[in-house]
Amino acid sequence: MNRTPDVEVVFEFNGTRMNPAADGYRPAHLITDNYLTTGVHHYYQMKVVPPNGTAKGTITFLSPEAYPHSLWIGKKINIQEGDRIVGYATIVKIFNPLLRLEDRD
Repeated sequence: MNRTPDVEVVFEFNGTRMNPAADGYRPAHLITDNYLTTGVHHYYQMKVVPPNGTAKGTITFLSPEAYPHSLWIGKKINIQEGDRIVGYATIVKIFNPLLRLEDRD
């Protein structure tokens, strides 16, 4: 996947993963109450994030056209492996205008 990242976020992992999350990690993200999608993580200034660590970085979603106008600055989305929540990503910047919900930020 060689697309521009969709969002910049602060990642917060909650310690439920057994191993660190490496740059390029592709978990699921609960974008809306009923839409779970895969996204590729890129972490700034680190190659891995510990299971209970935090990092700033970007997410490139696989199918942003499927959930337009669903994100805003400050929104906290679940990071999941199957039905297990392994952390959260708080939106700090939206690069893809298709995803921005205009009246929220």
